[in-house]
Amino acid sequence: MKIRLDYRTANPAAFQALMKLEGVSKQLNPDKTLYELIKIRASQINGCAFCLDMHTADARKLGESEQRINLVAVWKEAPQFTARERAALALTEAVTLISNAGVPQDVYDEVRRHFTDEEYVGLILAINAINSWNRVAIATGMFPGCFES
Repeated sequence: MKIRLDYRTANPAAFQALMKLEGVSKQLNPDKTLYELIKIRASQINGCAFCLDMHTADARKLGESEQRINLVAVWKEAPQFTARERAALALTEAVTLISNAGVPQDVYDEVRRHFTDEEYVGLILAINAINSWNRVAIATGMFPGCFES
């Protein structure tokens, strides 16, 4: 396999803009494990192998179990996730697939039971950041290991 385009060198300003979004998103989401679960779920939905590989590895480094990483795709059927994590994963799916049904009121209500106003905005930003990364990676043909020499 060969990458289509290295967007980082083709347009450094675009890369820096995404990095800034990522930095702010990380600041607004202090629960690093939940942050990685969001990134994993959006990357699964979008079919981004590069990001899925990266964020499952990052989750492992944080001490996340293989079982929970493997079950993110079916979190609704897996009791291993907390109510707070479930709310965030439901929001991740709704925002990632926003053209299907928007963010349904029941999803919003459940998220708001677990997250403050500030945290809710942080979740939305995190979901948007990973969706941006996924779309760039897929559009430029990135794949796991594509930048390794």
